[in-house]
Amino acid sequence: MRNGFLSIVVLIAAMLPPFALRASPLQVVPAVQSEHASQATMLDAVWAGERVVAAGDHGIVLLSDDHGKSFRQASSVPLSTPLTGVSFVDAKRGWAVGHWGAILVTADGGDSWQIQRMSNEEDRPLFAVHFFNAQQGVAVGLWSLVLTTEDGGLTWTEQTLQAPPGSKKADLNLMGLFADGQHKLYATAEHGQVLLSEDEGKSWRYISTGYEGTLWSGAVLADGSLLLGGQRGTLMHGTAEGKDFRRVPTQSKGSVTSVAVSGGRVLAVGLDGLMMKSSDGGERFEESQSVEGLSLTAALLDPQGAPVLFSRRGVLPTSSTGQ
Repeated sequence: MRNGFLSIVVLIAAMLPPFALRASPLQVVPAVQSEHASQATMLDAVWAGERVVAAGDHGIVLLSDDHGKSFRQASSVPLSTPLTGVSFVDAKRGWAVGHWGAILVTADGGDSWQIQRMSNEEDRPLFAVHFFNAQQGVAVGLWSLVLTTEDGGLTWTEQTLQAPPGSKKADLNLMGLFADGQHKLYATAEHGQVLLSEDEGKSWRYISTGYEGTLWSGAVLADGSLLLGGQRGTLMHGTAEGKDFRRVPTQSKGSVTSVAVSGGRVLAVGLDGLMMKSSDGGERFEESQSVEGLSLTAALLDPQGAPVLFSRRGVLPTSSTGQ
């Protein structure tokens, strides 16, 4: 999952005033099949069993059955609006979210999708989605929008958040979602805030990291601690209870868009080609840059611990990752 956020398209949407979201009713147009699909901006990527599923701009979904070496476009996606988050519970069943509050579902590993929810009158984007199992899921987005489902997405319930400390209303943009193995779900947000839910998204409490900028991404490390990615090269490391956050030293000022964890291997990537790798569970990081400094938008680690990278120009070839 999410999460990972963001492209410039989504950043602009997150900054729009309320009146700007109301536009002409959306005309639902399916994603177009393109021989250049692998060059589209990808905004999130996950494993669906042994398959990589990535989603991004223009409703494009990419699939790889060789651990990211080659990709093909999904055969049927009913929307051509940006898809910003994706989550799978097994090799077949998954969900994607995006602009216009869209939620899509697939039962064949991402090859074909159907609409479960969307708003034709108001573009209030969803930025991330996480499913705990085939029935229970959570989606989050613009201005503290939180939706939960108990029936696999057939129906969604909007949850009301309390205002964060020092604020009069809950209006933070919720950028990403990530979970541990015990049904604790975290949402990264603005103003250095992380939200924690221990009841599948029905109620939340705020965790302050001491950081004042926007947190775009995060992950639970092998030891149960949290690694959070934010603006201008910010990496924050702290406990699962939200204590003792410290800033991990970085040289780059590229905002951290995605954090991937596989055992003791950790990879954080971001804008301006930022890449930070750790092989000791996040204790120490080696910092590098992607070829040409291309901004990275999502990342996975394959079974051998090698990165599978996505960018504003689509899939990044393996030869460009420095491996």
